Amino acid sequence: MNIHEYQAKAVLGEFGVPVPKGVPAFTPDEAVKAAETLGGPVWVVKAQIHAGGRGKAGGVKVVKSLDDVRAEATRLLGSTLVTHQTGPHGKQVNRLYVEDGSAIARELYLSCLVDRATSRIAFIASTEGGMDIEEVAATTPEKIQTFHVDPAAGFSPYIGRNIAYALGLEGDQVKQCVKLIAGLYKAVEAKDMSLLEINPLIVTEAGDLLCLDAKVNFDDNALFRHKDVAELRDETEEDPKEREAKEYDLNYVALDGTIGCMVNGAGLAMATMDIIKLYGEEPANFLDVGGGATAERVTAAFKIITADPNVQGILVNIFGGIMRCDVIADGVVTAVKEVGLEVPLVVRLEGTNVAEGKKILEESGLNVIPADDLDDAAKKVVAAVKEAA
Repeated sequence: MNIHEYQAKAVLGEFGVPVPKGVPAFTPDEAVKAAETLGGPVWVVKAQIHAGGRGKAGGVKVVKSLDDVRAEATRLLGSTLVTHQTGPHGKQVNRLYVEDGSAIARELYLSCLVDRATSRIAFIASTEGGMDIEEVAATTPEKIQTFHVDPAAGFSPYIGRNIAYALGLEGDQVKQCVKLIAGLYKAVEAKDMSLLEINPLIVTEAGDLLCLDAKVNFDDNALFRHKDVAELRDETEEDPKEREAKEYDLNYVALDGTIGCMVNGAGLAMATMDIIKLYGEEPANFLDVGGGATAERVTAAFKIITADPNVQGILVNIFGGIMRCDVIADGVVTAVKEVGLEVPLVVRLEGTNVAEGKKILEESGLNVIPADDLDDAAKKVVAAVKEAA
């Protein structure tokens, strides 16, 4: 689960991490009031969306008067911000964060994440803050350093000192860095964060460290332990189809293609998407109904797929182990009868109760194209989509 910058900074503040003072705002009047509360004389008006690249897209503006605060708030609220992470459709700005201006001497990069390869929490640090870290990794990888924390030993001050030296910090800044890293590590562990990114981490002209931006992702599977975190969720930032899928415990990710996919098992879903691309089309989604899906969940999955206007064909690919093919067939038939079928539908069933599943589809009277295996299914759905076009 993602949260907004102002929410992330509030969470980090609970752990003693230094962040600039700021106030969220939802209207131009609230933005002006926030600026008056902060005092100025310089403020930063920031659009709050779940995407990076806001500054380059005009979503972060430094202003020096209350009139300019109001003008920028009026411009941003309700506008659509298009960044390299939003896609061409962009995201609507519904919230702002008005923050104290900071006198910046240096910009650094710092992040903390779960390194799956080592099963450890890792800190990634670079002197090249304020830039896309992917660009730094591609052009000057030697400027990125990684520091792992041994889970048996936990955090130790020497880790913070090593990071400080890697960032070129000196004197009191080293002590500040040790305290900062300790706070970040504690926050990541306590709140089950999967990613924490500070870009930039700045050194002010007064020599202090300050987290000028903050991006936080939480592990969805741990949210039951953190009701306070779950309450920070902004559903307006989520794809409506993905939000509905969560309600039925479906693993769904919207994509930009034309062929909707309903598959059981993440590995088989990935293979299905790959073979669709192999035969010349693009998948419209990743959808794993899971190993123990009910007819109700299958029906919901089918409805989510058909609600996508870009879908020109549907491929149901089920290999029944725990999942029963007759349950899938029942769900597909129920869904088609409820929402109709206006695009080609190819179904490949194999495994538990496959004969019963095929019989249900045959006797349904639906215009279903049967397939013998995955290769056959992919060829048929791609051919059907191209023919319909």
